[in-house]
Amino acid sequence: MSSREFILNQIRESCNAEPPVGPNVPLFHKDSFDIVEQFKQSLLIMGGKIIEKGQNDPFEFVKAKLEDVKVICSLVPDIEGNKKLTDNMHPKELQDIDYGVLRASFGVAETGSICLTDQDLLINTLGYLPQHLIVLLDPKQIVENLHDAYARPEWKQIHYGALHSGPSATADIEGVLIRGAQGVRSLSVLLIA
Repeated sequence: MSSREFILNQIRESCNAEPPVGPNVPLFHKDSFDIVEQFKQSLLIMGGKIIEKGQNDPFEFVKAKLEDVKVICSLVPDIEGNKKLTDNMHPKELQDIDYGVLRASFGVAETGSICLTDQDLLINTLGYLPQHLIVLLDPKQIVENLHDAYARPEWKQIHYGALHSGPSATADIEGVLIRGAQGVRSLSVLLIA
């Protein structure tokens, strides 16, 4: 057996092994507070925006935002896009998207973060290359803190996942904050089941 085959066999065996059990970490819950309101406040602090549901059509304000947009990639059935993702699409082909519209797996109230997984994005660059992201989030899927977030089952079922806290931002040594420098310029969340 060659060294290459030996190494590949070792990798194959380790992939089939049961994953180790992690430590039992306390969750540090607060006594009582409005988890949805905390999420909204945290998201706003991080530069994100909340989109309110419309009276007649819950997507009314989202559709109004997208009215004059050139390229929209929507993974949400209720919101029509004009750029469809395909299985053989290269990730860099998403660079011309003005707005990406998708649903997040869950949110974190403590940080105002949303979790986007490979199942939510279909192509991972959908979370980074569009100019703007509109994310639908079920309020029942908001957890209190990062301890709860890492206890979620998604982390064991996915190949890729990222917590997004507002739009992309960077700051120089003098503390000048620039949003949208290396990723999405805006992140808007619509809380809807």
